[in-house]
Amino acid sequence: MSHLSTGEGAALTDAELVGRCRSGDAAAWNLLVERFSRYVYAIASQGFRLTAHDAEDVFQDVFAKVYEHLERLRDDTAIRPWIAQLTRRTCIDRLRAAQDVPQENLEPPDVEDLLSTLDDALSVRAALETLPAPCREILDRFFARDESYAVISEALDVPAGTVASRISRCLEKLKVAMEETVDDPRLVDG
Repeated sequence: MSHLSTGEGAALTDAELVGRCRSGDAAAWNLLVERFSRYVYAIASQGFRLTAHDAEDVFQDVFAKVYEHLERLRDDTAIRPWIAQLTRRTCIDRLRAAQDVPQENLEPPDVEDLLSTLDDALSVRAALETLPAPCREILDRFFARDESYAVISEALDVPAGTVASRISRCLEKLKVAMEETVDDPRLVDG
């Protein structure tokens, strides 16, 4: 049984993680679930507006299917769209079971936009994890917490002008990291 440290796990690409899962690495399975758990839950709860209980059930069903059918995945780099497809199908099945409504009426019209937004957020999150801690902190403070230069300056004990230049440098690093993590996944049958 293998053990992945947090740093090792974050450094693995999706394809490398899938490869380790295929070889029976239990730590890799745990990391795979951790890496995609928010994604699956967001599709179920935000995209399909399922209750928290139903979204939890979908979450369990999806990862059981991933575990049982990982060999169906034809391209290890396509794990994210495959999980999205499994999640969508599982949500639709759940809604269909709860209502007697034709399938074409079950998927919210904006689900593709939501999936795209979630994919982008996951990509940014993965790229952020590769940045040094000071960059992650300053970008988090500015973009996620919406803190002003003055607040960041005081918290980090640096001049306000330095905050702007650090944000700029860190955004450049993030851009490079994003370019390095961009995959061209192909959808596969699930």
